[in-house]
Amino acid sequence: MKNKVIVTVCALLAMATASAQNAYDAEKLLGNDLNGTARFVGMGGAMGALGGDISVMGSNPAGIGIFRSNDVSASFGFNNTSTKSNFSGVSMNENKTRASFDQIGFVYSNKIGNNTSLRFVNFGFNYHKSKNFNRLFSMGGALDNLSQSFQLAQEMERYGLTESEFNDILDVKNPYTKYWNQLPVLGVMGVRTGVVDWVNDSEKNIHAPWGWNGFNNNFFSKETGGISQYDFNVSFNIEDRVYLGATLGVYDVNYDRYTSYTENLNDDNGGDNGGYTLDNYYKLEGTGMDLKLGVIIRPIESSPFRLGFAVHTPTWYDLRESYNAALSSDILACETPYNQTLSDFLVTPEYDYLTYDYNLTTPWKFNVSAGTTFAGAVAVGAEYEYQDYSSSKLKDVDGYELGDQPSVENYLKGVHTFRIGMETRIIPEFSIRAGYNYSSAAFSKDAYSALSLYSTRTDFNNTESKNTFTFGLGYRGSVIYADLAYKYDMYKSNFYAFDDIDLPATKVDNERHQLLLTVGRCSFLRINCESNIINL
Repeated sequence: MKNKVIVTVCALLAMATASAQNAYDAEKLLGNDLNGTARFVGMGGAMGALGGDISVMGSNPAGIGIFRSNDVSASFGFNNTSTKSNFSGVSMNENKTRASFDQIGFVYSNKIGNNTSLRFVNFGFNYHKSKNFNRLFSMGGALDNLSQSFQLAQEMERYGLTESEFNDILDVKNPYTKYWNQLPVLGVMGVRTGVVDWVNDSEKNIHAPWGWNGFNNNFFSKETGGISQYDFNVSFNIEDRVYLGATLGVYDVNYDRYTSYTENLNDDNGGDNGGYTLDNYYKLEGTGMDLKLGVIIRPIESSPFRLGFAVHTPTWYDLRESYNAALSSDILACETPYNQTLSDFLVTPEYDYLTYDYNLTTPWKFNVSAGTTFAGAVAVGAEYEYQDYSSSKLKDVDGYELGDQPSVENYLKGVHTFRIGMETRIIPEFSIRAGYNYSSAAFSKDAYSALSLYSTRTDFNNTESKNTFTFGLGYRGSVIYADLAYKYDMYKSNFYAFDDIDLPATKVDNERHQLLLTVGRCSFLRINCESNIINL
């Protein structure tokens, strides 16, 4: 056993965090990937003041008011996600490529007249994948006697168990019939598989649950799914100077995660003591809704310069999570190998505690943008966006804050996003584009994931600032147009397989490459498919 003093934390804190949702669950659904039409992506999404693209209804709804003709488009492509980890000098790589259907939408432009203040009333719809969760990740290396088992043992020690009560957990068929709503499920699984043992050391006055010395570890995760966004827009053009818009957003969440953590253990003499594996299965489904309001103003009638402002209400999510876990061990110091599945004692004829409904309210989002065109051939846009992640709210279905709501307030930060982009028309039919995005880190440096009563996941990943580079090409024919975009995302993160003050971070380099093609058709009434943002 590892000769280390375990600090006992107030049991009331552990009992207050009975639910498993925390800052990491909230952050998963916050923010958006840069995605949509290839033109929007190619310009780095910096089109809030420029407008004239179907995808802007999701950032500044007033941008649809720029349209003077009907439009319909669809986008699809390929995504490649790669991760490279380094822990204790050991590097591991994972890579995943898959095709994707990214966007489909239309704009119906309704001209009111030239002699009225209200020139156009436009309507639009757009679907796009606002977040892509597809990701593979692996890490591993030497633990130098650190061990996840001590985190499990510490969870059990918080409850002040006697040796007799500890042995009861081993002996009774279902410990939750005797100690209902009192013990952490992962700690119980650790006890029943030998990963957490009992130590009696009279010389050191230690009588408590205890863990083992870790030799090395290996972690693997597979994440799939995404958030689908459906936007319904109405916008207005007033005297070709002021554009107003509103977008109702509907969201569909579908996220699956599988993780497997394996640890090899040492005995007291440094020899092989077998090991254990913890598998976690998690699924999140739900829907959300928000409202976006925007305005674009041309301050000088003779100038194409535009200013844009947009505000997004919180997104109100109704969510359902389903989870399960299995812990198996072949610890040689134990008489027989063990395995334990969470559903063995949390699912009964009366209750199923592996499914939980809760609500997430995201923060307000504020967007300021500017854009202009030059000589009818160049368009340039820039925007700034702010969202205070720490103001997110996790609540149960009755409206009460969940136990780990303080982790959201303490470990998430306000996120600043900057976007710039440009489009240059080389000849009337062809354009080139480029863009750049920067988003600040969402997590504070001291963020970590505490185990709650029903939590079986000990790992957490603190992402840092994100940089995105984009390039694009565009063709405008008489009726049909086609755009191609390439996007490169890169960010670093610090991963921890479990919570231990001495555990060094696994350094992770995350990258995503996306190739996107959009095909669209303009109004039959127009001579050609000219750019809406350049031709005002």
